[in-house]
Amino acid sequence: MNQKRIGVLTSGGDCPGLNAVIRGAAKTCWRLGYECIGFLKGYEGLYDPVQYMTLTPQNTTGILNQGGTILGSTNKGRFAATIGVHNRKQIKRELLEGVKTTVEQLRLEGLICVGGDGSLAIAQQFHEFGIPVVGVPKTIDNDLLATAFTFGFDSAVDCATDALDRLHTTAASHERVFVLEVMGRHAGWIALHAGIAGGGDVILIPEIQWTFESVCRKILEREQAGKKFTLIVVAEGAQLPDGGFVGEHRHGAHHRQARRVAQAAHFETGGLQQADGGAHRGREAVDRG
Repeated sequence: MNQKRIGVLTSGGDCPGLNAVIRGAAKTCWRLGYECIGFLKGYEGLYDPVQYMTLTPQNTTGILNQGGTILGSTNKGRFAATIGVHNRKQIKRELLEGVKTTVEQLRLEGLICVGGDGSLAIAQQFHEFGIPVVGVPKTIDNDLLATAFTFGFDSAVDCATDALDRLHTTAASHERVFVLEVMGRHAGWIALHAGIAGGGDVILIPEIQWTFESVCRKILEREQAGKKFTLIVVAEGAQLPDGGFVGEHRHGAHHRQARRVAQAAHFETGGLQQADGGAHRGREAVDRG
């Protein structure tokens, strides 16, 4: 009797917990008597050329709290399936047929796709083409439908909160207005959660319209109350009603000279996982496959 095989890949931007999912999938496969195949460089490893490695409890030991992904990842290439927020791009039939051939030749029972909105849009097209897949929701932005919390989100919030806490004392000491920019192109969950947890005075997110005038009013209110500093937390996707971006340099009556801007950016995607539960996500993905 042939041994069953499960494939797993990580796609899109990295985030804390990816290696925990890989380890969880590998250990669960070993427990069930399956072989676990890990494809390299995201979806690119599925076709022309096919690149993979066999995952075992031995070669996944020690990666539980290791940042990044041992399989590699990419958010570019031939398999891009989304443009913007909701616009879907059809993957070429040649690529879908090539992936299906790879799955059949390797006799895979299913393919575990670990990714965010763009990566799971690719997995959706695989499913529609008849390729058996299980999606594992991964994104620090926490912006996937039908998912309460994606893994990577908690760790990103912890990182942004820590950055805000460190800025707090400096802003107070020097009576400055500090702006902390965090990730979140289309969803403001990181800015909202970190801003509340870290004592942000102003929180700007893509879901709520805002103006410079309203921000300045808040700063002046704080100064009149004797608080000579302000911490502003802004999601990268927060925009003005006229479409201008937060980072755009502006002059005028509301421009404050005593200003500092800090970016958490890729600090949020790297490092160790916190309480995101990547290991049990990998285990569940194998069980459902």
